[in-house]
Amino acid sequence: MISLNFKTYGQGNPIIILHGLFGTLDNWQTIARQLSKEYLVYLVDQRNHGRSPHTEDFNYSLLAEDLKNFMESEGMSQATIIGHSMGGKTAMQFAVSYPEMVTSLIVVDIAPKTYKGGHQEIFDALLAIELEKIENRKMADEQLMKKIPDIGVRQFLLKNLTRNKEGGYRWKMNLPAIYKNYQHILDNILLDEAYTGSSLFIRGERSGYIKEADKLLIRSTFPKAQVITIPNAGHWVHAEAPKVLLSTFEDFMAGDHISQN
Repeated sequence: MISLNFKTYGQGNPIIILHGLFGTLDNWQTIARQLSKEYLVYLVDQRNHGRSPHTEDFNYSLLAEDLKNFMESEGMSQATIIGHSMGGKTAMQFAVSYPEMVTSLIVVDIAPKTYKGGHQEIFDALLAIELEKIENRKMADEQLMKKIPDIGVRQFLLKNLTRNKEGGYRWKMNLPAIYKNYQHILDNILLDEAYTGSSLFIRGERSGYIKEADKLLIRSTFPKAQVITIPNAGHWVHAEAPKVLLSTFEDFMAGDHISQN
Protein backbone atom coordinates (compact mmCIF):
# COMPACT_ATOMS: atom_id res chain seq x y z
CA MET A 1 0.00 0.00 0.00
CA ILE A 2 1.28 3.48 -0.86
CA SER A 3 0.44 6.78 0.84
CA LEU A 4 -0.77 9.42 -1.60
CA ASN A 5 0.17 13.08 -1.28
CA PHE A 6 -2.86 15.33 -0.74
CA LYS A 7 -4.15 18.71 0.39
CA THR A 8 -7.47 19.53 2.04
CA TYR A 9 -9.69 22.60 1.95
CA GLY A 10 -12.82 23.50 3.90
CA GLN A 11 -15.21 21.29 5.81
CA GLY A 12 -18.45 19.43 5.18
CA ASN A 13 -19.30 16.42 3.03
CA PRO A 14 -16.15 15.11 1.32
CA ILE A 15 -15.18 15.59 -2.32
CA ILE A 16 -12.05 14.04 -3.85
CA ILE A 17 -10.60 15.54 -7.03
CA LEU A 18 -8.24 13.56 -9.28
CA HIS A 19 -6.01 15.25 -11.88
CA GLY A 20 -5.13 14.03 -15.36
CA LEU A 21 -2.00 12.71 -17.09
CA PHE A 22 1.15 14.78 -16.36
CA GLY A 23 -0.91 16.77 -13.84
CA THR A 24 -0.71 17.39 -10.11
CA LEU A 25 -3.19 18.29 -7.41
CA ASP A 26 -2.16 21.95 -7.84
CA ASN A 27 -4.01 22.06 -11.19
CA TRP A 28 -7.32 22.03 -9.29
CA GLN A 29 -6.60 24.41 -6.41
CA THR A 30 -8.77 27.26 -7.72
CA ILE A 31 -11.82 24.99 -8.05
CA ALA A 32 -11.08 23.33 -4.70
CA ARG A 33 -10.96 26.65 -2.86
CA GLN A 34 -14.35 27.62 -4.25
CA LEU A 35 -15.93 24.26 -3.42
CA SER A 36 -14.44 24.40 0.07
CA LYS A 37 -16.96 27.07 1.05
CA GLU A 38 -19.49 24.25 1.39
CA TYR A 39 -17.52 20.99 1.24
CA LEU A 40 -14.41 19.26 2.57
CA VAL A 41 -12.29 18.99 -0.58
CA TYR A 42 -9.37 16.61 -0.99
CA LEU A 43 -6.91 17.19 -3.82
CA VAL A 44 -4.86 14.06 -4.45
CA ASP A 45 -1.68 13.35 -6.41
CA GLN A 46 -2.15 9.99 -8.11
CA ARG A 47 0.76 7.55 -7.99
CA ASN A 48 3.72 8.45 -10.23
CA HIS A 49 2.51 12.07 -10.26
CA GLY A 50 3.22 15.12 -8.14
CA ARG A 51 4.59 14.25 -4.72
CA SER A 52 3.03 10.80 -4.48
CA PRO A 53 5.19 7.66 -4.50
CA HIS A 54 6.78 6.30 -7.65
CA THR A 55 6.15 2.69 -8.69
CA GLU A 56 6.92 0.56 -11.73
CA ASP A 57 3.31 -0.65 -12.05
CA PHE A 58 0.67 1.77 -13.24
CA ASN A 59 -2.92 0.98 -14.30
CA TYR A 60 -6.47 1.93 -13.41
CA SER A 61 -7.07 -1.01 -11.08
CA LEU A 62 -4.07 0.11 -9.00
CA LEU A 63 -5.15 3.76 -9.11
CA ALA A 64 -8.64 2.80 -7.92
CA GLU A 65 -7.16 0.67 -5.14
CA ASP A 66 -4.93 3.61 -4.14
CA LEU A 67 -8.05 5.76 -3.82
CA LYS A 68 -9.82 3.13 -1.70
CA ASN A 69 -6.82 2.88 0.63
CA PHE A 70 -6.59 6.67 0.80
CA MET A 71 -10.23 7.03 1.81
CA GLU A 72 -9.90 4.33 4.44
CA SER A 73 -6.77 5.96 5.85
CA GLU A 74 -8.67 9.27 6.13
CA GLY A 75 -11.68 7.59 7.74
CA MET A 76 -14.00 8.25 4.79
CA SER A 77 -16.75 5.75 4.10
CA GLN A 78 -18.13 7.72 1.12
CA ALA A 79 -17.21 10.71 -1.01
CA THR A 80 -18.14 12.48 -4.22
CA ILE A 81 -15.39 11.63 -6.71
CA ILE A 82 -14.41 14.12 -9.41
CA GLY A 83 -11.85 13.10 -12.03
CA HIS A 84 -10.46 14.79 -15.13
CA SER A 85 -9.14 12.81 -18.11
CA MET A 86 -6.89 10.07 -16.66
CA GLY A 87 -8.33 10.97 -13.25
CA GLY A 88 -11.79 10.54 -14.74
CA LYS A 89 -10.96 6.98 -15.72
CA THR A 90 -9.63 6.34 -12.22
CA ALA A 91 -12.91 7.73 -10.84
CA MET A 92 -14.94 5.48 -13.17
CA GLN A 93 -12.89 2.41 -12.24
CA PHE A 94 -13.34 3.25 -8.57
CA ALA A 95 -17.10 3.67 -8.97
CA VAL A 96 -17.62 0.29 -10.64
CA SER A 97 -15.19 -1.45 -8.26
CA TYR A 98 -16.26 0.16 -4.97
CA PRO A 99 -19.76 1.63 -5.61
CA GLU A 100 -20.64 1.70 -1.92
CA MET A 101 -17.87 4.28 -1.35
CA VAL A 102 -19.15 6.74 -3.97
CA THR A 103 -21.75 9.37 -3.05
CA SER A 104 -21.82 10.59 -6.64
CA LEU A 105 -19.48 10.55 -9.61
CA ILE A 106 -18.33 13.45 -11.81
CA VAL A 107 -16.16 12.72 -14.85
CA VAL A 108 -14.62 15.58 -16.80
CA ASP A 109 -13.94 15.08 -20.51
CA ILE A 110 -13.20 11.38 -20.81
CA ALA A 111 -15.29 8.35 -21.74
CA PRO A 112 -15.12 4.67 -20.70
CA LYS A 113 -13.30 3.51 -23.81
CA THR A 114 -9.83 2.88 -25.19
CA TYR A 115 -8.22 5.91 -26.81
CA LYS A 116 -5.61 6.18 -29.52
CA GLY A 117 -2.34 7.76 -28.42
CA GLY A 118 -1.87 11.49 -28.74
CA HIS A 119 0.97 12.37 -26.40
CA GLN A 120 4.01 11.12 -28.30
CA GLU A 121 5.36 14.62 -29.04
CA ILE A 122 5.06 15.50 -25.36
CA PHE A 123 6.88 12.33 -24.33
CA ASP A 124 9.57 12.98 -26.95
CA ALA A 125 10.03 16.55 -25.71
CA LEU A 126 10.17 15.57 -22.03
CA LEU A 127 12.50 12.62 -22.56
CA ALA A 128 14.83 14.74 -24.70
CA ILE A 129 15.54 17.19 -21.89
CA GLU A 130 18.93 16.53 -20.29
CA LEU A 131 18.08 17.45 -16.72
CA GLU A 132 21.70 17.40 -15.61
CA LYS A 133 22.38 20.32 -17.97
CA ILE A 134 19.40 22.42 -16.90
CA GLU A 135 20.44 25.48 -14.87
CA ASN A 136 17.03 27.18 -14.65
CA ARG A 137 13.42 26.76 -15.74
CA LYS A 138 13.94 29.01 -18.75
CA MET A 139 16.45 26.55 -20.18
CA ALA A 140 13.94 23.73 -19.80
CA ASP A 141 11.25 25.82 -21.46
CA GLU A 142 13.54 26.59 -24.40
CA GLN A 143 14.19 22.89 -24.92
CA LEU A 144 10.48 22.04 -24.77
CA MET A 145 9.73 24.82 -27.24
CA LYS A 146 11.48 22.87 -30.02
CA LYS A 147 8.66 20.29 -30.03
CA ILE A 148 5.85 22.06 -28.11
CA PRO A 149 5.06 25.56 -29.45
CA ASP A 150 2.01 26.06 -27.18
CA ILE A 151 3.18 28.07 -24.17
CA GLY A 152 0.19 26.93 -22.09
CA VAL A 153 1.08 23.27 -22.56
CA ARG A 154 4.72 23.98 -21.72
CA GLN A 155 3.80 25.84 -18.54
CA PHE A 156 1.54 22.98 -17.51
CA LEU A 157 4.33 20.42 -18.07
CA LEU A 158 6.95 22.56 -16.33
CA LYS A 159 4.91 22.42 -13.12
CA ASN A 160 6.44 18.95 -12.87
CA LEU A 161 9.98 20.34 -12.76
CA THR A 162 11.43 20.74 -9.28
CA ARG A 163 14.84 21.66 -7.91
CA ASN A 164 16.90 19.12 -5.96
CA LYS A 165 18.14 20.10 -2.51
CA GLU A 166 21.68 19.34 -3.64
CA GLY A 167 21.21 21.41 -6.80
CA GLY A 168 19.99 20.65 -10.28
CA TYR A 169 16.50 19.66 -11.39
CA ARG A 170 14.33 16.54 -11.56
CA TRP A 171 10.79 15.62 -12.56
CA LYS A 172 8.24 15.23 -9.77
CA MET A 173 6.43 12.65 -11.91
CA ASN A 174 7.84 9.21 -12.63
CA LEU A 175 8.30 9.88 -16.34
CA PRO A 176 9.88 6.49 -17.24
CA ALA A 177 7.04 4.51 -15.60
CA ILE A 178 4.35 6.72 -17.14
CA TYR A 179 5.94 6.27 -20.59
CA LYS A 180 6.33 2.50 -20.14
CA ASN A 181 2.70 2.11 -19.04
CA TYR A 182 1.20 4.63 -21.47
CA GLN A 183 -0.94 1.97 -23.14
CA HIS A 184 -2.55 1.21 -19.78
CA ILE A 185 -3.52 4.89 -19.52
CA LEU A 186 -5.12 4.76 -22.96
CA ASP A 187 -6.94 1.50 -22.17
CA ASN A 188 -10.55 1.31 -21.08
CA ILE A 189 -11.36 0.63 -17.44
CA LEU A 190 -12.30 -2.91 -16.31
CA LEU A 191 -16.08 -2.99 -16.64
CA ASP A 192 -17.15 -5.69 -14.19
CA GLU A 193 -20.63 -4.25 -13.69
CA ALA A 194 -22.57 -1.01 -13.98
CA TYR A 195 -22.41 1.85 -11.49
CA THR A 196 -26.04 2.70 -10.79
CA GLY A 197 -25.44 5.76 -8.62
CA SER A 198 -25.77 9.41 -9.60
CA SER A 199 -23.20 10.46 -12.19
CA LEU A 200 -22.36 13.47 -14.34
CA PHE A 201 -20.17 13.47 -17.44
CA ILE A 202 -18.91 16.85 -18.64
CA ARG A 203 -17.33 17.46 -22.02
CA GLY A 204 -15.72 20.53 -23.52
CA GLU A 205 -17.46 21.75 -26.66
CA ARG A 206 -14.13 22.03 -28.53
CA SER A 207 -12.78 18.73 -27.21
CA GLY A 208 -13.02 15.44 -29.07
CA TYR A 209 -12.66 13.20 -26.03
CA ILE A 210 -16.40 12.55 -25.59
CA LYS A 211 -18.20 12.18 -28.91
CA GLU A 212 -21.96 12.01 -29.52
CA ALA A 213 -21.73 8.24 -30.03
CA ASP A 214 -20.08 7.89 -26.61
CA LYS A 215 -23.26 8.92 -24.79
CA LEU A 216 -24.78 5.47 -25.33
CA LEU A 217 -21.50 3.88 -24.27
CA ILE A 218 -21.42 5.96 -21.09
CA ARG A 219 -25.00 5.09 -20.15
CA SER A 220 -24.41 1.38 -20.73
CA THR A 221 -22.14 1.39 -17.65
CA PHE A 222 -23.44 4.50 -15.88
CA PRO A 223 -27.20 4.29 -16.53
CA LYS A 224 -28.08 7.38 -14.47
CA ALA A 225 -25.45 9.54 -16.15
CA GLN A 226 -26.21 13.09 -17.17
CA VAL A 227 -23.98 14.19 -20.06
CA ILE A 228 -23.52 17.93 -20.57
CA THR A 229 -21.35 20.14 -22.73
CA ILE A 230 -19.48 23.24 -21.53
CA PRO A 231 -19.51 25.84 -24.34
CA ASN A 232 -16.26 27.29 -25.68
CA ALA A 233 -14.06 24.88 -23.73
CA GLY A 234 -11.59 22.26 -24.87
CA HIS A 235 -10.17 19.34 -22.93
CA TRP A 236 -8.84 21.56 -20.11
CA VAL A 237 -12.32 22.57 -18.97
CA HIS A 238 -11.20 23.58 -15.47
CA ALA A 239 -8.66 26.04 -16.91
CA GLU A 240 -10.74 27.32 -19.83
CA ALA A 241 -14.19 27.67 -18.24
CA PRO A 242 -13.71 27.45 -14.45
CA LYS A 243 -16.79 29.48 -13.45
CA VAL A 244 -19.19 27.48 -15.61
CA LEU A 245 -17.60 24.22 -14.50
CA LEU A 246 -17.84 25.20 -10.85
CA SER A 247 -21.51 26.15 -11.09
CA THR A 248 -22.17 22.86 -12.91
CA PHE A 249 -20.51 20.93 -10.08
CA GLU A 250 -22.48 22.83 -7.46
CA ASP A 251 -25.85 22.38 -9.20
CA PHE A 252 -25.27 18.65 -9.65
CA MET A 253 -24.20 18.07 -6.04
CA ALA A 254 -27.14 20.13 -4.79
CA GLY A 255 -29.44 17.82 -6.70
CA ASP A 256 -30.61 20.45 -9.18
CA HIS A 257 -31.59 19.41 -12.69
CA ILE A 258 -28.96 20.21 -15.30
CA SER A 259 -30.13 20.68 -18.87
CA GLN A 260 -28.32 18.14 -21.04
CA ASN A 261 -26.93 18.76 -24.50
